[in-house]
Amino acid sequence: MRLAALLMTVLLPSAAAGDFVRLPGQAAFTSILKYTDSDGKVPIAPFELMTTPVTNAQFLAFVVTHPEWRRGTAPSVFAEARYLSHWGGPLSLGAAAEAAQPVTHVSWFAARAYCEANNARLPTWSEWEYAAAADATRADARKDPAWRDRILGWYAKPANVPLARVGQGSPDLHGVHDLHGLVWEWVDDYAAMLVSADNRNQADPDVLTFCGAGALATDDRENYAVLMRIAMLSALEAHNTTGSLGFRCARGASGDVQ
Repeated sequence: MRLAALLMTVLLPSAAAGDFVRLPGQAAFTSILKYTDSDGKVPIAPFELMTTPVTNAQFLAFVVTHPEWRRGTAPSVFAEARYLSHWGGPLSLGAAAEAAQPVTHVSWFAARAYCEANNARLPTWSEWEYAAAADATRADARKDPAWRDRILGWYAKPANVPLARVGQGSPDLHGVHDLHGLVWEWVDDYAAMLVSADNRNQADPDVLTFCGAGALATDDRENYAVLMRIAMLSALEAHNTTGSLGFRCARGASGDVQ
C-alpha cells in the first residue's frame, strides 16, 4: 500500500516539476538596493519563473528519485536537523504537510539541487525583486501605498497559522502566484546580502555590507516588506531551514538554466 501511494505521488500532476511563465526582464530595473558601484539600475534579461512555490508533493517526488536528499540521509553540512522535520517520514508527508502546501524546512543546498534536477536554477535576488514588484495590472506597483499595505498585512499574521495551498490567490500581471503572502523564498545569491547584526558597526544604519562589492544602500526606505526579506535571508546559512521559508525555480527564457 505504501509503495502504491508513493507511486501515485510521483505520477500525479501535483508532483510535476511545475509550470513556468516568461517574464520580459528590464534593461534598467530600479532595485531597492543601491550598490556603491552603480546607480541602482540593474539589467535583468528575460527569464522564466515557476508560477508557484515548490510544493510538498513536488519535493517528495524529487527525494524519491534523489535519495541523497531524503531526511536523515542528506549530510548535516547541507541540511540541518530541522530539514523536512514537518514531514511524517523521509518518504511520507504526514498530517502536518499537505501535498499542495509550499515545501518549507528546506535548505538552500536542497532547493538548489531540486532546481538543477529539473533543468532550472534558483532565481537571483534581482529577478525575484523584479517579479515581486508586479501586481495584477502593473509590472511595477511599488509606489502604490495600497499595494504596500496589502503586503505588510502578511507580516501581521501569526506565524503559527497553517500555510495555505499554493496558487490560491489571483496571479500577477505575469501569471505568477504567491510572491507575497505565503512563504519567504530562497534566492541563488542570498549570501551576497549581508546585513550587519549591529548598526553601530556602520556609519549609516541604512547601509548593508556586500560581500566583495563594497556597500549597499537602501534606495527605497518605505519598502519595508522587501527589506525584511533581505534582512532575513542575510541572517541564514545555506544549510539552515525554517518553517516559513520555501523556494521556486527559474530558468533562462529559452528554457536553458543560464
